[in-house]
Amino acid sequence: MNEGSVSEVYFYHLEVRSLEQVLPTLLELSLKRGWRAVVQAASEERVEALNTLLWTYREESFLPHGTARDGHPAAQPIYLTVGDDNPNAAQVRFLVDGATLDDASSYTRVAYVFDGHDAEAVARAREAWQAAKARGDAASYWQQDADGRWQQKA
Repeated sequence: MNEGSVSEVYFYHLEVRSLEQVLPTLLELSLKRGWRAVVQAASEERVEALNTLLWTYREESFLPHGTARDGHPAAQPIYLTVGDDNPNAAQVRFLVDGATLDDASSYTRVAYVFDGHDAEAVARAREAWQAAKARGDAASYWQQDADGRWQQKA
């Protein structure tokens, strides 16, 4: 994220649980707030894997979502993409697998979700943190404790 100030920038440092374990919960919380969401991944393969995950992560429910293949992006509460588009007028954007966004000004919140065991991912997150602070964005850093619960660290 290089330009365009956003209200809030959250950094989720994964250490105990994987993206596949935490992303559905973060998306559920976003929908409960009445927000639409965009999840931006680094590859089409990852988008497809996340697409499958959101249909099957829990037996009793699924998260309403779609991709470019599904069509009607404006109707999707959650949109999965590799691009920097926002076709569903989302208020929150999740950046996973090192995905970047040039302009976040249309979002209420942008969330970086990164693997704490990947040195490159941690370095990219640090750069994004410094850029967010330099822009004056309200940045917060969340790290998993030993039980996988989020603890605000900064």
